[in-house]
Amino acid sequence: MPVPFLDLKAQYRSIKSEIQPVVTKVLESCSFVLGEEVAAFEREFAAYQQADHGIAVNTGTSALHLALLSAGIGPGDEVITTPFTFVATVAAIVYTGARPVFVDIDPVTLTIDPSRIEAAITPNTKAIVPVHIHGQAADMDAIMEVARFYELTVIEDACQAHGAEYKGRRVGSIGSLGCFSFYPGKNLGAYGEGGMVITNDRKHAATIRMLRDWGAENKYLHTLRGYNYRMEGLQGAILRVKLRHLENWTNARRTIARRYDELLEGSGVAIPRQMPFNRHVYHIYAVRVPQRDAFQKAMTAQGIQTGIHYPIPVHLQPAHADLGYKAGDFPHAEAAAAEVLSLPMFAELTPAQQDLVVSAVREVAEVQGLVKQGPGTGDQEPVKQVSGSGDQEPVKDFDFTVP
Repeated sequence: MPVPFLDLKAQYRSIKSEIQPVVTKVLESCSFVLGEEVAAFEREFAAYQQADHGIAVNTGTSALHLALLSAGIGPGDEVITTPFTFVATVAAIVYTGARPVFVDIDPVTLTIDPSRIEAAITPNTKAIVPVHIHGQAADMDAIMEVARFYELTVIEDACQAHGAEYKGRRVGSIGSLGCFSFYPGKNLGAYGEGGMVITNDRKHAATIRMLRDWGAENKYLHTLRGYNYRMEGLQGAILRVKLRHLENWTNARRTIARRYDELLEGSGVAIPRQMPFNRHVYHIYAVRVPQRDAFQKAMTAQGIQTGIHYPIPVHLQPAHADLGYKAGDFPHAEAAAAEVLSLPMFAELTPAQQDLVVSAVREVAEVQGLVKQGPGTGDQEPVKQVSGSGDQEPVKDFDFTVP
């Protein structure tokens, strides 16, 4: 039986009886943009993420854009971030008129390498945007130490990390501002688009509330040049229902990840590593394999749907060629882009489905020579993997990671 990469229908069936009444309530109230449901969701999600304020917007990209603007980022400024992320992280910086400056990733966590940040700082640097990729927090203590020394604003891209923790603190509440996406495939996903900025700073919160609604301080009084970035009432109501289930879904993902870890031991593929100070929420369970694209094709042939996040790092995207980077500038990000393969991961994934995935991984790994027989024992040993191998293919249509 085929195993999907993501099964949103299974999730919907499990909460259908809760979703339909709140949708009806919004339809009958005719409160279609912002409104009470959105306001309640803002309070509840901010509290869940251990922040004082939540400002709901229409996408995660908008959340990043407004967080940057609230921090005073504009033309002539530089913002440090990672090239191993979805392109929206960088697009939001460009929207402000600022220049993205890239720093390579840690090859183990795939998050920004704090030890490389200081060398990228110039007199024009105003902010750092660490990305909590795949649901694992970046090393925030080290990042915040650099930021404090150079008086830089830290804006967390937590679009894949709802409920993730760093040393007991929820991501998004550690820096000055944190940004989340509620795209349908996220751990907490809307039935459409959605995003939020969280902050402990009242002034940031007030500015972003105006910016998302045409810069209006009061109706028809436009204090700032703003945007139409408001969340719809339906999405707020739906997300309130789903937030009540998020902890259970997260625990299920973490259980599935632990089982993957155990079942894939010695398989010849490199499994993701959770840092001991983190609570990884496994938006993505990404293994690393050489000849990744051939590996993916073989998995597809066995009925296992997989994803690639992301096959081309942002510094090599044609849209950002004007930044002047070239292949080889960020070797760890480029190696990850060539090797990372995302296995099926969703809270409703059954043990039987997971067994099919693992069986396919082991079979493909053996066929591709990623494991060999131990000398005189019959045991399998993983073959050493070489970074940067494999050709790149476009992301498939089941990639649900857009912020």
